[in-house]
Amino acid sequence: MKHLVEPIRDKKKIKEVEEYLEQKSFRNKVLFCLGINSGLRVSDILSLNVGDVRGRSHIELCEKKTGKVKKFPINNKLEKLLADYISDKLDSEPLFESIKRHRLDRSQVYRDLNEACAAAGVDANIGTHTMRKTFGYHHYKQFKDIAMLQMIFNHSSPNITLRYIGIDQDEIDKSYKAFEL
Repeated sequence: MKHLVEPIRDKKKIKEVEEYLEQKSFRNKVLFCLGINSGLRVSDILSLNVGDVRGRSHIELCEKKTGKVKKFPINNKLEKLLADYISDKLDSEPLFESIKRHRLDRSQVYRDLNEACAAAGVDANIGTHTMRKTFGYHHYKQFKDIAMLQMIFNHSSPNITLRYIGIDQDEIDKSYKAFEL
């Protein structure tokens, strides 16, 4: 059975990952925070330019995978992080660049995220989709609105969304543990 990438379920661990990333690279912290606060796929995050976020209340883009337009507000945490991060950058620059000033690639994000999660003791299967799934998991836990999350993720059914964020397996596990004959 293949191991699916999982969300980071523990909010304390999310904070530890953020702190680790900030120590290593403010860019990586901003990227992680954007991922867990937007639910965007890493390919869409990496396609953003500075001008896509500077002075804006919303981020609007065409999703690479679906071709659909996605628009969402920039929350207060992201607004501050992004403002600090882009203060010395040009609108035409990629939002996230490598040391060699090329657009950052997903394999580097994968390595940075795995390193940070290992350092924070996150016990989960980590991949770049972990950021998107972490957003989904915590959004569901806070609002319990699977229909809204389904729309945010552009999924075709609530069951897909629940499985995607790992809720269905959590609920199955909980029911097994609570059941005894």
